[in-house]
Amino acid sequence: MTALDTPVRAKRSVAARVASGAAGGVMRVFLLVVALIWLMPTFGLLMSSFRDPTDIATSGWWKVFSAPAQLTAKSYETLLDNDTITSSLFNTIWITVPSTLLVVFIGAMAGYAFAWMDFKGRDWWFLVVVALLVVPVQIALIPVVTLYRHLGIFGDILGVVLFHVGFGLPFAIFLLRNFFAEIPRELLEAARLDGAGETRLFLTVVMPLAAPALASLGIFQFLWVWNDMLVALVFSNSGSQPLTVALQQQVRQFGSNIDVLAPGAFISMVIPLAVFFAFQREFVSGVMAGAVK
Repeated sequence: MTALDTPVRAKRSVAARVASGAAGGVMRVFLLVVALIWLMPTFGLLMSSFRDPTDIATSGWWKVFSAPAQLTAKSYETLLDNDTITSSLFNTIWITVPSTLLVVFIGAMAGYAFAWMDFKGRDWWFLVVVALLVVPVQIALIPVVTLYRHLGIFGDILGVVLFHVGFGLPFAIFLLRNFFAEIPRELLEAARLDGAGETRLFLTVVMPLAAPALASLGIFQFLWVWNDMLVALVFSNSGSQPLTVALQQQVRQFGSNIDVLAPGAFISMVIPLAVFFAFQREFVSGVMAGAVK
């Protein structure tokens, strides 16, 4: 073999060699350490929610490892006896569940229409939907407040739900339209040849195929609505306020009732985390499928 026949290897850059070396065990250990640090406040909040207020005031949550007798469920009993917190928790459910279901269902219908139905100005209307993605929530607060007062729904749960649905639909339509556009046309044409109308085609063929995208959209909407405080502060009153507003009011009014704040904050955080981890596989596959179009 001559020198001309010898294969020439491309010289790798320093950054490429570092990235290749870091992809092994060192990077995994680093990511594990980062994950533990990220979860530390959550674990600390959990431990604090099971401690007596006097113990919280005198020592850190890590003292439970040396004195496990500090753990008690009195804080959660106090939380359940607090009518403001319990009612706000139910208000959060009444706001979050309808807002999520309506956005998913209406967004799915609109996404299917933009992907597979021909109507006048379809592309222009879709551009309007895309443009609405960049509209900030704050810009609509005052006009919507004025509208709600004329309609008589200002301060009601219905008004909060409608606001979340309105601002959740542009992203829902954009995501699901991209997903529906990837469905093979032959599959839809075969269903039409079998006599399926648009409604039956949408419910029995398209919706089952879109389960990953629907799950990812549902998680996005659920997390946004559950953790929202700005919209709830503006559009809710004392009878319709969600848990985020109730906890904020507890901090502002009392400031030292940690026996209510700690378990309330943990419940407010653990429920969306549970929803996310329960649907994380569908979340990842749905986001990837809707992002490639």
